[in-house]
Amino acid sequence: MYQVREYFDNIIKMTNDDWIIFSSKLKKIELKKRTALVKVGAIETHLNFIEKGSIRFFMPKEENDITFGFCFKGQFVSAYDSFLTQKPSTYQIETLTDTLLWQLSYEDLQDIYKRTSVGHIIGRVAAENLYLIKAKREQSLLNDTAEERYLKLFTEQPHLIKEIPLKYLASYIGITPQALSRIRKRIS
Repeated sequence: MYQVREYFDNIIKMTNDDWIIFSSKLKKIELKKRTALVKVGAIETHLNFIEKGSIRFFMPKEENDITFGFCFKGQFVSAYDSFLTQKPSTYQIETLTDTLLWQLSYEDLQDIYKRTSVGHIIGRVAAENLYLIKAKREQSLLNDTAEERYLKLFTEQPHLIKEIPLKYLASYIGITPQALSRIRKRIS
């Protein structure tokens, strides 16, 4: 729970009273590798902070899933559109590694908004971080070649290359595993 407090203290100093309210709502959850956090058709009921592990967002398909996002230690993860609307998710979220999360339910977040002076800032920061991850990927898909997207991943997020299976990386940058293999061979 220390990492959660540290994360928010870097953004806004929470009073001890606000922290007591906020931390009393957090639930620690440990998940094994390849555990579904949210399945297609389920309603997202939690906002999660990752203390340890890596997570993938994807659209399940008959032949090849389409991976469109990853989250790691020190980030929030949620099917945020489903969380906000309380409507079923159109995609799935699963752990790629053994993962430790701190969960906050939708109802508890609403209570934090009402009872603390920093609740709205916490919600806004989580939303902004999830949005920035999404916007950066969309812009990269529109502006960069597959090789440029791979090189950016390699330089900006080297942990992706180490932690994520190549078939998921290929899907994430919008190419086949074979095309990724050719890119890797060409630049090595």
